[in-house]
Amino acid sequence: MLDIKKIIENKQIYIEGLSNRGYDVTNLDIVISLNENRGKLITDGDKKRAQRNEISKKIGNEKRKPTEDETNFIKNLAEDLKNIDIELNEINEKIKSIMLEIPNLPHETVPVGIDDSKNIEIDIRGQQKNEDFIIPHWDIGPEKEILDLEAGANISGSRFFVLKDKGARLHRALMNWMMDVHTDEFGYSEIDPPYLVKQDTMIGSGNLPKFKDNLYRDEETDLWLIPTAEVSLNALHQGKIIAPDQLPLSYVARTPSFRKEHTSAGRDIRGIKRVHQFFKVEMFKFVEPENSMDHLEKMVENARTLCDRLGLSSKLIQLSTGDIGFQSGITFDIEVWAAGSKEWLEVSSISNCFDFQTRRNNTRYKSNQSSPTSFPHTLNGSGLALPRIWVAIIENGQKADGSIEIPEVLVPYTGFEHI
Repeated sequence: MLDIKKIIENKQIYIEGLSNRGYDVTNLDIVISLNENRGKLITDGDKKRAQRNEISKKIGNEKRKPTEDETNFIKNLAEDLKNIDIELNEINEKIKSIMLEIPNLPHETVPVGIDDSKNIEIDIRGQQKNEDFIIPHWDIGPEKEILDLEAGANISGSRFFVLKDKGARLHRALMNWMMDVHTDEFGYSEIDPPYLVKQDTMIGSGNLPKFKDNLYRDEETDLWLIPTAEVSLNALHQGKIIAPDQLPLSYVARTPSFRKEHTSAGRDIRGIKRVHQFFKVEMFKFVEPENSMDHLEKMVENARTLCDRLGLSSKLIQLSTGDIGFQSGITFDIEVWAAGSKEWLEVSSISNCFDFQTRRNNTRYKSNQSSPTSFPHTLNGSGLALPRIWVAIIENGQKADGSIEIPEVLVPYTGFEHI
């Protein structure tokens, strides 16, 4: 959530920045007007309370009962204050409703554009494989009996899948290896969070109310299935004050993700590139504001290092104002080349959300014992996302003899070198 005071003080900056995202900035005028009305009501209420207190004090000092006029006056004041409170609550709800729907302000370095056509390709690492014998995962997976698309559809419907035997073991090995690298080398603390969360937790992360139609919910308990571990990790310090010297806090979690994934007809429908349930290793940080951009660079490098070690060619892309996520202020995507599908697959989207999420869930910190509380910045990113990394390994690892070579770093985890 944005800071309404900053919107008022820097209105033109917010108009320009949010317009670049395609947001209807007329809502800013509505919020500002509502805030002005709120201020007037608060002032009016304070005056009436002061009047009531003054009369009560006078009566108490004179040690007498109130006159009929005083009684009626106090009664009218009480009724006025009641109406003011009702009106204030209504205004506060209107302000909150609008503020929760306003996206984050893009960082000044984000390229301006209404969609992904204005994204900037920064660089490509590694060698792209394009041998003629390489076939897509949706063909070689069933052929090797490591991927069963039909079983997934029979069990759950479209965009579900079953991994089998060495395919399932490779999937598990990838997650275990990535978690070990993040915790043993990159300094993240491992978290195993809930996959079902409360509505307030979804609001805090920025997934609600905007993305309600993309989420799975249990109506009886009003618990929501997480679309990413970011949701749970973001809530670890919800409503709390992080003690001095605790930042940065770096977390990593391996969880399933559940998404309805509404897409255009014909897009990403073959294989397992876009599915409703998948595992993902998620990096998440709470950091001091002055250091958040440095941490963004570190997280990007963490994710790309994993791609390098897996022998995958990776592309780094900075997203434009029209393509960054709702809660993000700046985002870099990492895509890997899949030689069988003949396309680049996004395996990580790394974002600095600044204080957008911590304001929504009231997570604060103190730089020292005597300092006032402030809102830390949050950053998140996949490190990395399955099953697309699995897809890239299965496709890029194919040899002329029909075998699939497993990346060397995974062999201690899989127990085999080829499929």
